[in-house]
Amino acid sequence: MAESITLPKNTSKIEVYKSLIPQIEAVIEPENYLIANLANISAILKEAFYFFWVGFYLVDENQLVLGPFQGPLACTRIELGKGVCGSSWQKKQTLIVPDVEKFPGHIACSALSKSEIVVPAINQNNQVVFVLDVDSEHFNNFNNEDQNGLEQIVSIIVKKHF
Repeated sequence: MAESITLPKNTSKIEVYKSLIPQIEAVIEPENYLIANLANISAILKEAFYFFWVGFYLVDENQLVLGPFQGPLACTRIELGKGVCGSSWQKKQTLIVPDVEKFPGHIACSALSKSEIVVPAINQNNQVVFVLDVDSEHFNNFNNEDQNGLEQIVSIIVKKHF
């Protein structure tokens, strides 16, 4: 397993994602334990982009339950349809929120979070099995480049584990 990642310097987000994706594949390929892979991926994303908070919520019956993450203390459980994570789970689609205070029903785990992107992981049975949640302390910090890159990363995890 790779013990470190290489990040391109002074380049665009899209180039960072292009560099990270094969490295993430190399990190998770030999490891079969989902939680270990999610922990490493959250660390890689935090290091690569300096996100405020990055982590995973796993579906457990009718709730999302906090999984591996990097960042400050987080909400432990989220109901279907509640907040950005619960809404992404319910709608089975990626949500980009430029200003979390304007999102109806936003769950404020931290007042420092200003924008958010949530990517649902959908298995072969069309069921969401987890969501990848990324928060920024800056408004309007996420765009289609993040959506494409994070959706590719989630797809890699689903292919390996689900």
